[in-house]
Amino acid sequence: MTRTTPPRPVSVEAVFPDLAAHRGRTTRLHPRPGRPGMHESHVGGPMFWPGDEPWPMCHEPHQPETEGYAPDEIRSARAAGAWPQSRPWPGSVPPGQEGPVPFVGLAQLFRRDVPGLAAGPDDADLVQLFRCPFTHGPYQERRYHLRWRQAAETEHTGRFLAIPPEVPLLRWEHELPEPCVLHPEEVDTYPWAEDDTLPAPLIARIDAWEDAQEAEHGDDAPSYQGDLSIPPGWRVGGFPSWASTGPMHIACESCASPMRLLLTAGGEETDAGSQSWLPLEDRDLTRRKTHPTPAARSVAEPTRLRFGRDRDLHVFTCPADPGHAPRWVLS
Repeated sequence: MTRTTPPRPVSVEAVFPDLAAHRGRTTRLHPRPGRPGMHESHVGGPMFWPGDEPWPMCHEPHQPETEGYAPDEIRSARAAGAWPQSRPWPGSVPPGQEGPVPFVGLAQLFRRDVPGLAAGPDDADLVQLFRCPFTHGPYQERRYHLRWRQAAETEHTGRFLAIPPEVPLLRWEHELPEPCVLHPEEVDTYPWAEDDTLPAPLIARIDAWEDAQEAEHGDDAPSYQGDLSIPPGWRVGGFPSWASTGPMHIACESCASPMRLLLTAGGEETDAGSQSWLPLEDRDLTRRKTHPTPAARSVAEPTRLRFGRDRDLHVFTCPADPGHAPRWVLS
């Protein structure tokens, strides 16, 4: 099934013609629980990974844990609509101290499936995203890993990894992604309006318009940030949202070039401030109820992943040289 973003509640370029010069495109991925294959773009599905290639491992020290959830028990509990049982951490050695920890595969995207996906090093057309399942240091930092591939070249390897390595316990249930198929859809997008993301006079006009809308319509007033600029959830390209941190200048640590947004991973596809972005096909499933149904949760939190305290994970790459190290920003 396709996913269709409704028309915006207000024609933003009719209200602010200057924004036409700043218009961009983003591809909403619309992940929904399913059974994707290794040859498909997905979140949480089997990775297109050669059988003779080592799985990515995190070699850094990790924060000690006292309890966790077994991956297979998480899967069984989700299938039954229940919550998994936590277990004491086995042994006395903190996770990662006894050896490297396998990364968790979060997503893979083929350029053939996802309009606007930037090319990787040597024109690579497949990107795979991983996260270490544990935290690092006193600030509970996360480690991510990006792997680029030539899809056709990888296909020639012939033998692929069937079952990737897993840690025996995950600290949180939301460390394990729910396998999701994607429904890519391109939409127009506009920069976050704060600091120097747009010309100062234009931002001032947007702020004044939002104040006037709120005075006239109250809580139901459309807002630029919530309804007109950047959609929520998983998306490729376009502009980053800066709701938690405020705008940041992201430069390549190798060459100082301004970096571009490769993709955004979000824990929620919709929330109270972004209802207008809910796809038409999902509206009947998410009518407000006292207790959300499993169908409604599959729309609001399809991947079951979280990033920080319900933030977005922005992955930036260097347009001057995609082989330079990516940067990860939670906002």
